Amino acid sequence: MAQEGARDVPGGRAALEHELADCLWSVLILAHRYEVDLEDAFRRTMTELDESISAQLSDGKELP
Repeated sequence: MAQEGARDVPGGRAALEHELADCLWSVLILAHRYEVDLEDAFRRTMTELDESISAQLSDGKELP
Protein backbone atom coordinates (compact mmCIF):
# COMPACT_ATOMS: atom_id res chain seq x y z
CA MET A 1 0.00 0.00 0.00
CA ALA A 2 2.88 2.33 0.75
CA GLN A 3 4.39 1.67 -2.67
CA GLU A 4 1.08 2.75 -4.25
CA GLY A 5 0.88 5.86 -2.08
CA ALA A 6 -2.10 4.66 -0.02
CA ARG A 7 -0.12 4.56 3.23
CA ASP A 8 2.88 6.35 4.62
CA VAL A 9 5.32 3.71 5.82
CA PRO A 10 8.81 4.58 7.06
CA GLY A 11 11.53 3.04 4.94
CA GLY A 12 9.63 3.12 1.66
CA ARG A 13 11.08 0.80 -0.98
CA ALA A 14 13.65 -0.71 1.40
CA ALA A 15 10.86 -1.69 3.83
CA LEU A 16 8.93 -3.35 0.98
CA GLU A 17 12.00 -5.28 -0.12
CA HIS A 18 12.65 -6.40 3.45
CA GLU A 19 9.06 -7.60 3.96
CA LEU A 20 9.00 -9.50 0.65
CA ALA A 21 12.32 -11.16 1.45
CA ASP A 22 11.00 -12.08 4.90
CA CYS A 23 7.89 -13.65 3.36
CA LEU A 24 9.99 -15.59 0.87
CA TRP A 25 12.24 -16.86 3.66
CA SER A 26 9.16 -18.07 5.56
CA VAL A 27 7.81 -19.89 2.51
CA LEU A 28 11.17 -21.55 1.85
CA ILE A 29 11.48 -22.69 5.46
CA LEU A 30 7.94 -24.11 5.46
CA ALA A 31 8.52 -25.90 2.16
CA HIS A 32 11.72 -27.44 3.50
CA ARG A 33 10.11 -28.39 6.83
CA TYR A 34 7.16 -30.14 5.16
CA GLU A 35 9.12 -31.50 2.19
CA VAL A 36 7.19 -29.55 -0.44
CA ASP A 37 8.75 -29.39 -3.90
CA LEU A 38 8.09 -25.70 -4.55
CA GLU A 39 9.18 -25.84 -8.18
CA ASP A 40 6.73 -28.63 -8.93
CA ALA A 41 3.95 -27.04 -6.88
CA PHE A 42 4.47 -23.69 -8.59
CA ARG A 43 4.42 -25.17 -12.09
CA ARG A 44 1.30 -27.21 -11.29
CA THR A 45 -0.48 -24.21 -9.80
CA MET A 46 0.40 -21.93 -12.71
CA THR A 47 -0.85 -24.55 -15.18
CA GLU A 48 -4.14 -24.82 -13.26
CA LEU A 49 -4.53 -21.04 -13.18
CA ASP A 50 -3.71 -20.73 -16.87
CA GLU A 51 -6.27 -23.38 -17.77
CA SER A 52 -8.92 -21.81 -15.53
CA ILE A 53 -8.36 -18.29 -16.84
CA SER A 54 -8.24 -19.47 -20.45
CA ALA A 55 -11.53 -21.36 -19.99
CA GLN A 56 -13.21 -18.33 -18.45
CA LEU A 57 -12.00 -16.06 -21.24
CA SER A 58 -13.13 -18.47 -23.96
CA ASP A 59 -16.56 -18.68 -22.32
CA GLY A 60 -16.80 -14.89 -22.38
CA LYS A 61 -16.90 -14.65 -18.59
CA GLU A 62 -15.39 -11.73 -16.76
CA LEU A 63 -12.56 -12.54 -14.41
CA PRO A 64 -13.17 -11.81 -10.74
